[in-house]
Amino acid sequence: MTIPLQAEALDISFKLLPAIIVFLMMASFLVIGYVFKVADTEGMWVAGRGIGNIENGMAIGANWMSAASYLGLAGLVALAGFYGLAFIVGWTTGYFVLLIFLAAQMRRFGKYTAPDFVADRFNSPTARALAAFTTLLIAYVYSVGQARGMGLVGQYVFGLDIIPMIVVMMTITVGYLALSGMLGATKNMAVQYVILIVAFLAGVYAVGFTGGYSTVLPQIEYGALISELSRQFTEPFIGGNSYYLWVATAFSLIFGTCGLPHVLVRFYTVKSERTARWSTVWGLFFILLLYWAAPAMAAFGVDLFAAVNNISPEAVFTGGQAMSGAEGDVIVVLAAQFADLPTWFVGLVAAGAMAAAIATTAGLFITASSAVAHDIYAELINPDATQRQQVLIGRATIVGIGALVTVTAFNPPALIGELVAYAFSLAGTVLFPMFFLGLWWENTNRQGALAGMTVGLLLWITSIINSVLPAYVPALADIAGEGGALIPIYAQYVPPIGAALVGTPLVFLVTIAVSLATPEPPLETKKMVRQCHSPEPMGQQQSAEDIVSSGGDTPADD
Repeated sequence: MTIPLQAEALDISFKLLPAIIVFLMMASFLVIGYVFKVADTEGMWVAGRGIGNIENGMAIGANWMSAASYLGLAGLVALAGFYGLAFIVGWTTGYFVLLIFLAAQMRRFGKYTAPDFVADRFNSPTARALAAFTTLLIAYVYSVGQARGMGLVGQYVFGLDIIPMIVVMMTITVGYLALSGMLGATKNMAVQYVILIVAFLAGVYAVGFTGGYSTVLPQIEYGALISELSRQFTEPFIGGNSYYLWVATAFSLIFGTCGLPHVLVRFYTVKSERTARWSTVWGLFFILLLYWAAPAMAAFGVDLFAAVNNISPEAVFTGGQAMSGAEGDVIVVLAAQFADLPTWFVGLVAAGAMAAAIATTAGLFITASSAVAHDIYAELINPDATQRQQVLIGRATIVGIGALVTVTAFNPPALIGELVAYAFSLAGTVLFPMFFLGLWWENTNRQGALAGMTVGLLLWITSIINSVLPAYVPALADIAGEGGALIPIYAQYVPPIGAALVGTPLVFLVTIAVSLATPEPPLETKKMVRQCHSPEPMGQQQSAEDIVSSGGDTPADD
């Protein structure tokens, strides 16, 4: 097994006060999970549909701002400069699409999971299976980055090697999730958001002030540093990052946001469609607080890295003392360390990173467990499964995927932010077209959905095989050669990180063409789609299917 890249500049030693902070934080998560533990599927997967807009907005923020946001976003900007902005643009713009086109409509449809929606909208167990498989893939790929982030930050606090830290942190995360379910996870996410945003903003302000970079608004004042930080920050698309890759990455992140099951399920947990809309607005505001500050932390970190190592800003990116990928992934913690802030304060910044990683892992694992226990086991294998059996299968899934993610995180194929972007690319290619067409074009049918999802899955999987697997499979590496890709032209235009730029329009075209060439869906299905756009409010536990089956009117009925 290859030993993972270490962050050599990180002060890897046991630190008592930071360790106490992290211990108390983790203990509080376990206590909250126990207090709000669940015994039924309603609480396990949709939190009883009783979450308010601000609390859900905080949960969206915590669920969303993973290690990829807290650590990886600043790391990508630090290492890739202008190209890193594609991640900020993509990860925020997607929420406007969600707000306008999906949030309220998804809540009105009113199911447990994303595969639930796909199965019921397109009247197909096969579509459910494809959506559940995609959900599992997304949770797995996305969570590897979180485990990596927890391991790197754990090194700083506890002084252990990255592998035991990954194992310990993932074990704690899996334990509290298997106990609490979505209800406990949502309550924890609100707490986790407060911890992570306070830690991150405190770090930005403290580093900016002590380093003489900023006073009141580091989010703006850091711009004075840009001209001093070498071409990486001032000239776009250097280091092999092309204009096409920037656009492809931003596109994949925008529409991947709208296809992520652990984001969409947040709209099933709220009281009404109005709450769904407002929780999206609140979530975007809470996310903005961190994303606006991340480039500032990246700029401070690069300048401090150069000063501490007595090198020029240009040498941060090239040469023997250049910043490694692992050091870029923890630039937020490194910046606080290099600024000579108190050890306990750096520990607080590190604890925020752990809270971010755990919160997102919670959402991902819950959606993975529901995909297996509800969508595969209860719906396809054992329709007579009891709630107790479903909850047990769900908890076993959390343990199983946690073990797989842990092992993969020992030697990940990319930076934290890039790993997460692979999952976004998959979601944008396969699931977003199904959500959008399923809610906005009532003639989308089963055949079209199956054809579109199959094409999307094949396109994404081939891009991974083409560009990622050669680094792990010697036989493929021999074929790929120095370029690292089996088919270079395919890697150029369908990169794993931006495959949705080609894949999403292709899946839309295939789905629409096949739907037009085959029989229309049943009238009852069309009525459910119309009900998703009705101006009439629904009850807290009602869904579009409930209203249609009870003979209620729907818009456009004539």
